Amino acid sequence: MKRRAQQIHHSAVHFRRTAASIMLCAALALTACSSSDENNEAEDESPSVAQSPASSAPADPKETAKKEAITAYRTYWQEMEKLYADPTGKSAHLDQYAASAALKNAEADAKRAHDRGRIYTGSVALTGQTVTKVNVSGKIPNATVSSCLDISRWRRVDAETKKPVPQPGNRLTKYLIVSVVEKYPQGWRVTRDEPQGKSC
Repeated sequence: MKRRAQQIHHSAVHFRRTAASIMLCAALALTACSSSDENNEAEDESPSVAQSPASSAPADPKETAKKEAITAYRTYWQEMEKLYADPTGKSAHLDQYAASAALKNAEADAKRAHDRGRIYTGSVALTGQTVTKVNVSGKIPNATVSSCLDISRWRRVDAETKKPVPQPGNRLTKYLIVSVVEKYPQGWRVTRDEPQGKSC
């Protein structure tokens, strides 16, 4: 009877040890899985942090002013072509791209040509545009633009017959021109446009 009790006690101890071992293994396996899942989640999340876009640097105000001034000057000459080609002057909107002396001189010169029965056809070409000076900190931001103006394809003709009108043979058809472009509340305007009398 005593031997039988010892056997039962031994079996119970063995069962408890086996159960404890199984539970320990299960706990370790669960911990490993949990740890593995956490690592995987961390790995999945980490690239999103690394791939966050870097903030772009602000644009240089002077470089922006240079580009805008050159664009405005090109558009100014497109409107000049319209002004001189139309005897009524209604198809051009030069006042949206010019002001001050540049606007007054262009309108007066175009009117003189139209009063004599002359118009200008063809196109003007601008090359070598360079901003030689820029000021963005003053009350009126401004830029000085140097260009080579080619008027060889911009012809003065009779408004009725469209036949070319003779012009001096020694006139410059490609020359240096220096202009001042100022930024008004409404946008950039050419305020001075001065031929330099030098070929380019």
